[in-house]
Amino acid sequence: MTASSYRRIAVLDIGKTNAKVVVLDSGTGAEIAVLKQPNIAIKTGPYPHYDIEALWAFALDALKRLAREPGFDAISITTHGAAAALIGRDGALAMPVIDYEHEYPQEIRDAYMRLRPSFDETFSPRLAMGLNVGAQLHYQKTAFPEEFAKVTTIVTYAQYWAARLTGVAANELTSLGCHTDLWNPKTSSYSSLVDRLGIRDLMAPIRSAFDALGPVLPDIADDIGISVPVYCGIHDSNASLLPHLVHRDAPFAVVSTGTWVISFGVGGDLDHLDPKRDALANVDAYGRAVPSSRFMGGREFEILSAEIGPIDEKAAQAIGPVIGKGIMLLANIASGSGPFPGKASRWIGAEEASREERFAAACLYLALMTEACLGLIGAKGPVIVEGPFALNGTYLKLLAALAGRDVIAVPGSTGTSQGAALLTGIRPVSGAQTHVPPTDIPGLKAYRDRWFSAME
Repeated sequence: MTASSYRRIAVLDIGKTNAKVVVLDSGTGAEIAVLKQPNIAIKTGPYPHYDIEALWAFALDALKRLAREPGFDAISITTHGAAAALIGRDGALAMPVIDYEHEYPQEIRDAYMRLRPSFDETFSPRLAMGLNVGAQLHYQKTAFPEEFAKVTTIVTYAQYWAARLTGVAANELTSLGCHTDLWNPKTSSYSSLVDRLGIRDLMAPIRSAFDALGPVLPDIADDIGISVPVYCGIHDSNASLLPHLVHRDAPFAVVSTGTWVISFGVGGDLDHLDPKRDALANVDAYGRAVPSSRFMGGREFEILSAEIGPIDEKAAQAIGPVIGKGIMLLANIASGSGPFPGKASRWIGAEEASREERFAAACLYLALMTEACLGLIGAKGPVIVEGPFALNGTYLKLLAALAGRDVIAVPGSTGTSQGAALLTGIRPVSGAQTHVPPTDIPGLKAYRDRWFSAME
């Protein structure tokens, strides 16, 4: 079967919060079936790490069930970034896959700062915890030298799952180019850090995200009841970006929402990025550098929703009172990232605020943070919002008003699965979109100015 004749694609989609296997229709891109489970890190052992075997058991069971109904013709893969798998001579993990939210001892962090290349080389800022994969590798090599000595191959995270399905080890550009410190986007080659860490010979060959690495291994085919090709895979935020690269001309911006809210300025340049404010370059599926910025908006919204409690459509009506009363939420709820590093979250004027007013203020906060991120990358053109925030009408209205240009909401649980499916060569028709034009919201400009002034 050729790529053009694929009817359905199964996507293994491992996010930081949840893991899913999704089957998509090749003609429409619609999700036909979804199975998912939480992605829970293990806190014991040498360091916090992902429960790889639980994820593997889930993936095999889901593929087996979905192979029976509705069926699929190929497998693609997308995962969160900031992860790499260290494989030993026997093909199994030589060390656990570290949870990127683990913080390392200060002396190891200080040593890494002396090793890592400059931002001018990698366009990767120094991030907290293990959000730079180079920092993870340095920690694992420094703190666990005997275990690290058994490593024969290093693969990026999406490609680990491809290797486990096919037996073919590979690395891939979007996963190497997402703030790892390991990649030079201007030369399209490994950065100097790879040699400083002494790992060049361990890095698996680089393959295109669009490459079919091979069929599933025979024992897996026997288990799930079907033999299909497996594609190399892609970093999740770049998976969200890919459908827009296929269907839209630059310039435009994409705001990919999930645990992280990542903004891409397609058609922009790298000249004005500020690494101190979580601006960076990502690398798209075609190997091109894309100015980007981010904050942990999905995690923050989860925290806020738990604090505020259930709300209804009245929240949108509370925007006016919130602006009039000057009720504000300042950054950062999730520390260690975003355009306002080192700031601690606090409410202003919210002592007697209603639940609806607090929710409206939270949406204002998220829209203002997104606007800040878009400004940092010089984003131009319409703003496409995909993922869970595309369902938040209050956020979309505020973002359009703040940005002063059209916001296009792409509904659906996430764009990552749809983008990963495109790696197989299918080109479904564009799905439904909601256009939100900029409108004048009384008092918003003054509110915005006061908010940014408070963040200085």
